[in-house]
Amino acid sequence: MLDNFQDKAPKAMALLDDSFDEITAVFALPEAYRKRLRTSNSIERLNEELRRRERVIRIFPNDDSLIRLMGAVLMEHHEK
Repeated sequence: MLDNFQDKAPKAMALLDDSFDEITAVFALPEAYRKRLRTSNSIERLNEELRRRERVIRIFPNDDSLIRLMGAVLMEHHEK
């Protein structure tokens, strides 16, 4: 099958050939997890929530305060 597309997309075919196990690792998970992991929507949504909370505060007095905020958001997300 790789030979069919080798001329059209050699870099993509090389990546597929080298990383097939990593690319298809999601199929080893139960179907309920696969449905959630097949897109990056949940990660993008989490990043959006972190940015939204950060914009409210704007200036952090130190790195620890930023880490505490992100930790709180991640714990809240984990509870859901």
